[in-house]
Amino acid sequence: MRPSVSSFAAILAFLALALVMPRQSFAAEVQALRVWTGPDHTRAVFDVSGPLDYKVFTLESPNRLVLDMGDTSISKAFAAPAASGVLSGVRTGKLGERGVRVVFDLAEGVRPQSFLLPPADALGHRLVIDLHPLKAVVPAVRTVQQAVPATGRKVVVAIDAGHGGEDPGARGASGTWEKVITLAVARELKRQIDAEPGMEAVLIRDGDYFIALQQRYQKAREARADLFISVHADAFHKAAASGSSVYVLSTRGASNEAARWLAASENKSDLVGGVSLDDKDNTLAAVLLDLSQSATMQASDDVANHVLEAMKRLGKTHKPHVERANFVVLRSPDVPSMLVETAFISNPGEEKKLNDPAHRTRLAAAIVEGVRDYFSVQPPPGTWLASNAKPRARQHVVSRGETLSLIAQRHGVTLASLRSVNTIKGDVVRVGDRLTIPLAMGPG
Repeated sequence: MRPSVSSFAAILAFLALALVMPRQSFAAEVQALRVWTGPDHTRAVFDVSGPLDYKVFTLESPNRLVLDMGDTSISKAFAAPAASGVLSGVRTGKLGERGVRVVFDLAEGVRPQSFLLPPADALGHRLVIDLHPLKAVVPAVRTVQQAVPATGRKVVVAIDAGHGGEDPGARGASGTWEKVITLAVARELKRQIDAEPGMEAVLIRDGDYFIALQQRYQKAREARADLFISVHADAFHKAAASGSSVYVLSTRGASNEAARWLAASENKSDLVGGVSLDDKDNTLAAVLLDLSQSATMQASDDVANHVLEAMKRLGKTHKPHVERANFVVLRSPDVPSMLVETAFISNPGEEKKLNDPAHRTRLAAAIVEGVRDYFSVQPPPGTWLASNAKPRARQHVVSRGETLSLIAQRHGVTLASLRSVNTIKGDVVRVGDRLTIPLAMGPG
């Protein structure tokens, strides 16, 4: 029996409908997975096409972490990453009709933390899972011994390589990532500081992994650092921008951190400038913190000016004076801190220099020269440098907003002695002027 005309029409209608019907759509697609391993945790970052619903839980015997994502598909281009840190393998599969299950095989038990990130810069939606080992982890930054040997302890410089891991920083015209340059400069800077008599350096980051901004200066405090240097490579929308810069914390940033420090109970029991705040009332604690911050900011300003002057001898600086900004990494209340923008990575010529090991060696040498100059005249008490230092007049480079009377007050000298040593008749000083601080009236 032959099919009727109406049957053929029905079949054709069905085929036409099947062709125009949309394929099954999902709320999000898992596109890629990247893994970064740090000294204290492993970070897994999923690139996804949009927001999604997910659930994370752990299993034992063997140790696994399971990630379930609803109304989600997985890209055909998705590839499981190699084993790294506590992560020994990754498996994927379907979860019902409209979901994806990802299983992390683990080398040990973990405490997971997860969160979604919205698009930022060149990055799209991301699902981040941090895997913290349950067992104790050796700290990333070594704490120097508290006991002071007969010859005096070494001056400790904490070096922070900016960005890292999932945060690559700025990108140069030729594709160089800022995080790669900052780590290379930081390692060279450590090598040269370790070669200095009476000095040693610790690296806040010594690999390609992410560290939160507040954790960076906290690690410097844990290492009992005498100085914190954060290394960066600036970017600007105009490729012609060039030159190095040195930053210290703005007054606004210091005020914000002081308020946070006093409000946080875990901070009040800590040491700030050698004084515990946990047994002080709020008024006294605020006064003690203000004194500590004032001394720290003055020391930051002094060492930053020494470094900037040394970098001027290397080449062009972006500004002739130390700049101030509200950078989170500079907010330590009791560790002098500065941020060095080594160059503009967005400038093709400077990007090429930053990729040159010989230039990085000269760049690090200029920073070390400034640090050495500062500590030779203001060595921390109890250090080898303090016991071996020869009396030298301290220098102060005038910054914006400073007056002669304010400089005298900060250094603990009389206004008359400051005028006399520098043969100044009035009270007028200019930004960039280098003043000699009287030895007899100076602290220490």
